[in-house]
Formats: sequence, C-alpha cells, structure tokens
Amino acid sequence: MGTVSFSLASAAQAGGASSDKEQRANGSSPAVPLEPRQWQRRLIQLLRARLVQDRAGGQDVLIHAGPGAGKTFGALLSFQKLHQEGRLERFVVLCHRTSIAGQWRQSAERLGLVLRTWEPDEESDLTHDPHWHGVLLSYQSAARHRQRLEAEGPWAALGPWLAIADEVHHLGLDPEEPEAAAWGHAFSRLTRQAALRLGLTGTPFRADNLAFCAARRQAVRDGDQVVEQILPDLCVEPRQLIAAGDVRPLEFRFQDGWVDHGRPGADGEGSGESETSPLSAESRESWRARNLRRAIKLGDSSSIALRLLLGSRRRLERLRESHPHAGGLVIARDIAHAQTISRLLEEQGDRVHLVHSQDSEAANRLAAFRQGEADWLVSIDMCAEGFDAPRVRVVAYLTTVVTRSRFLQAITRAVRMDGERAALEPVPRRPSYVYAPADPLLISYARSWSLSEPYLLRSQPVQALETPSASAAGRAQLPLQAIDERAGTLLRVRGPELPAFLKPNPSLGQTAARGA
Repeated sequence: MGTVSFSLASAAQAGGASSDKEQRANGSSPAVPLEPRQWQRRLIQLLRARLVQDRAGGQDVLIHAGPGAGKTFGALLSFQKLHQEGRLERFVVLCHRTSIAGQWRQSAERLGLVLRTWEPDEESDLTHDPHWHGVLLSYQSAARHRQRLEAEGPWAALGPWLAIADEVHHLGLDPEEPEAAAWGHAFSRLTRQAALRLGLTGTPFRADNLAFCAARRQAVRDGDQVVEQILPDLCVEPRQLIAAGDVRPLEFRFQDGWVDHGRPGADGEGSGESETSPLSAESRESWRARNLRRAIKLGDSSSIALRLLLGSRRRLERLRESHPHAGGLVIARDIAHAQTISRLLEEQGDRVHLVHSQDSEAANRLAAFRQGEADWLVSIDMCAEGFDAPRVRVVAYLTTVVTRSRFLQAITRAVRMDGERAALEPVPRRPSYVYAPADPLLISYARSWSLSEPYLLRSQPVQALETPSASAAGRAQLPLQAIDERAGTLLRVRGPELPAFLKPNPSLGQTAARGA
C-alpha cells in the first residue's frame, strides 16, 4: 500500500480541518486533519520572507502548481499562519468562475476562516464588521465595478492584507492598451495597497503572448534575442506530484489514420478528385488544421473519431473492473457536435450528461456527474479549470482547440485522487487515459505535460508552423502510444457499423477497406 506525501496531525496542529476537496487533493480521507505538504510549508516561508524583506517587486508572488497540488488549501493555510503571527490581517480572493468561488468558501470554512462574498447589489459595510477574515469576488465583478470598489471597497481598512488571484493567467496585462485587458487592469488597480499579491496557476502561459498580474519578469536570452520570461517563485511540477502519489499519471492513446479531402465534381457531388493526408505526419500547418477538423467528425469516412470514442468506452469498461465508479469525460467542439457524441454513447447503453455554458442546468449536471449519476460527461467549455471530479479516468479530446493550455487543462481533469482511492492504490497510482486524434501538436504537448516549460514574452508570437516532424512524433519520452502508427499507409478502418442517426448519406455507413 502506498503512502501519501503529507504528515497526519491533530486538528490543533493543522490549524483546523481543510475542505473535503483539499483533503482529497492531498490524498486523504476527509475525516482526517492534515499538515501542510512540503511545498505548502515552503510557500508559508516564502510569504513570510517577502513581508519582512523590502525589495523591488517583492509583493508579487507567483505559484505554479499542477492540478491536485492543493493550491487553495496552501494559500488559505499560508494566510492563517501569517495571521496568527500578526503579519496579515485580511485577505481578498479573486477568481473567474462561480464553481471555483464555492470551493474557496468551503475550504475557508473548514479552516475556520470567515470568507464573505462581495455582491454589487447588496449593501455591506465590511469596514465596520470585525467578524471576517477575507472577501471573495469574481474577476468580472471587479472589472465591472472597479471605480465603485476603489471608492467604497474595504481596501483602506484592511490593514496588512493578502491579495489572492486564482488561475492568475486570466489576468492579462497589455502595456499598449492597459484597459483593454479589463480583468488584469482591475486587479492591478484594486490591489495596489496589498502587502502581498499571490498568483496561483496550473498553466502559467497565455496564447496571446501577454504577461499577467502578480508575476515577475526576468530578461533571458532566447537564441540571438533577449526576451522576458515569466518567473514562478515556486514551481510544483506534475511529475513531482505523480512521484509522491498525490495525483495519477496519464497514458495517451492517439488514434492515427489518413484523412480524405474530397473535391466536388461537376455535378456538385463527391465525384471529383480527392487527396489524402496522414494525420500524425502532416507538417503543413494549413493541412494539419484541416485534418483535425475532419478527424473529430464522427461521420467522416476515416472513422478516426468513431474509433477513438469506442476505444475510450472499452478502456472505461476495463477500468471499472477495479474502479467501479470511474467515469469518462469527452471534450467536444460545439453544441451540435456534443449532441451527436452524446447520442452515440447513449445508443451504446451509457448514461450521459451534456453540459455547456448556455445550459441553465449545467451546474446541476456537473454536480450529478460528480456523484456518479452518469457514465460520461460531454462538455464544450465547462470542464477545464476548477472542475474537480476524481472519478474521471478517461478523457476523449475531440475538439479543434490545440493551444497547450487548453489541452493540459482538459487532460488533467483525470489526474485527481480522492481519499478512498488513495487508500486502495499503490504509489505510483494507477494511470488515467487520454484518447485524442494523432495531431502533431497534441502529441508534442503530451510528451511534456508533466514538466514545467518557461513562458517567454516575445515581441511577435511564435507561429504554429513549429509543428514536430513525423520522425519526432514517433519518439515517445513519456507513457505515449499511438493506436496505429502506420502513418504513410492507408489504414483499414472498417470498424463497427455506424449508428443509424449518423447515416444521412448511405456511403457514411460503410467505410471501404483500402489495402496498403
């Protein structure tokens, strides 16, 4: 039986019990109070040192810690310790989603901290109420009501206080148009008087090449250029959490194949010429992107998406032999695509919850999935940061979004452990699985998902043309496997019969087996 990476302690030693979420993130039963992990103790020491040292930029502290590290617990416990020492009086938490706000409230309550929510429509004079430790508000509220908060907010009466930015990479800073990045601008204005500004992130980079708040920058040489690098003050890599047994490792299954690009004939039908492109070996960026758009369609003649999805189902069935409540997550492209995937899974006898941002019942369905009321959760944009469901063991990535941050946010939904499973499994933990089309960019991200890569701020964003070569795609450095690596030959993709609802055209119901 594996051990966990923290020390058990009495409630008095631990300073109060943590939330169920944080205890699960620390790999323990919710009934057992915990001591901080090693990195959380280092965080307390780091913040204490910054408070007593007067140095330029010392008020900004950036923590990069992978999913399951316990960032919420670490931040709150740090405030609690420094508050007990008389170094800090209050704290303010800003976050970007309602679901994440709920987790902060639960964690604070279990630590005995009173966290009030700032609501713009409610009259609340916190400056004359001594019975609270922290204030919680969203990035959107802070940006929308910035002037009111500057004039009426409790900032002046907080004394020495700690500003916490959850998933701080959302707080972009644009030096040319400061107010264009409204969330980052509001955070910078509202927290100018904070004794410390603590940024928490699991993905410390942005697709738009902007810097973000609470992050120090350091000049580094990149080839023949001098650029700036975002420099975390404390970095906890996923591979460290995996080695400690705090989170699960991931194994990847990339479905390869050849993608047909037919041209319409003179009659407007598909009687014209066609071209084929190998999914994993395509180096031309325009073709790579076009291949992926075709590959995620369940009704495409290549059957890549269908084979991927059915492989995901088989994997989940095998996992349930040892983990009966295991569930799967599908990341779809859009609502119509998600509905097609849901119908296919339901035709196979699975219970499915579909969630998206336009669904008023999405929060209830997410909660129901966490409780085990569905086998699969199909989502477009609801299951990245802040979504915590340790029962997720399989992720099927069927979307055209190929930024590194979005891919990592999606696949790491499957790394979390809960207390029950932590007590049953050895260290290293049993892996979770990611199924995705064999897109070269996704394959490259999979190789380095458990490592921390530097975020460099360049004058011009690096073009996505820097795709790995076909030979590089075959050299796996982490648990990485292509279902079929015969790129360059035509795959036999007969597979199972497509469901009836996917057959608007009879030709889609039977994929010809093409010899190599």
